[in-house]
Amino acid sequence: MFADAETAAAADASLSEEPAARAGSNASADKAMWIASYLVSGGAWVRVFLHNLMRELRGEAGAQDINGLHAWTGRESLDVAFTRRLAKPAREASLAEIARARPLAQADLVANAERPVLLKTHNAIANVEGHPTINLGVTLAAVYLLRNPLDVAVSYAHHSGHEGDHVIAFMARPQAMNDRTERHVYEYMGSWSFHVASWMSVIDRPVLILRYEDLLSQPERSSARRSRTPPSRRWPGRRKSAASTSGRRPPSGSSARARRGNGERPCRSSRSRRSSPRMGR
Repeated sequence: MFADAETAAAADASLSEEPAARAGSNASADKAMWIASYLVSGGAWVRVFLHNLMRELRGEAGAQDINGLHAWTGRESLDVAFTRRLAKPAREASLAEIARARPLAQADLVANAERPVLLKTHNAIANVEGHPTINLGVTLAAVYLLRNPLDVAVSYAHHSGHEGDHVIAFMARPQAMNDRTERHVYEYMGSWSFHVASWMSVIDRPVLILRYEDLLSQPERSSARRSRTPPSRRWPGRRKSAASTSGRRPPSGSSARARRGNGERPCRSSRSRRSSPRMGR
């Protein structure tokens, strides 16, 4: 939280220096195409597929280097855009300051793009300190990777080096987020069930749900579905509801508000500092 009104006012001024990139501004076109998932749920896998697809379409030989996935897809959590908005290193910013800068940083990532921009994120769709974790004002569509939580627990325990019980407890915590690193800001996820429900609750942007298990058992069919499903260009009133096309009933209230099962609530930074469990990437 900000220490006083003067500090908060100064932060507001630095965060809003470019009105065209404000959250929900009409000046920024809807160019963000999210590759969203909970941790270890296939995000990198899909990015590799998309890069190889682009290489084939461009007539480039050879397979995509997994360490070069920045060529066609970006990471929303990279601290560069946040540092610019904060006017100081992102690692020095509080959780509340990062939350305030996030929708603006996301708008900056697509502000000058001539075509859709593919962005990876582990964020759930929620509000942190009153600010959205996903700027729907610049969002065109999303692909959401859904993986069996039992397999997620095993995979992430192996990936992180934590005990299985620790990972399971983390996946059930309403305030769960991953750690910031030298190059990345934190991402707010909430529990596994909250994360999934938040992305399935979006009703005014197309969200393609892909099951990790289908990618394993039916790779050609799943890949074809992924590559042949163009994002709808219809907006509210003209754009199909993702909920209606999937047969799921959206929750009441804002389309950007996640379902809050089991008493979950949006993250508050003060609580997060004290008790929020965090995990590495």
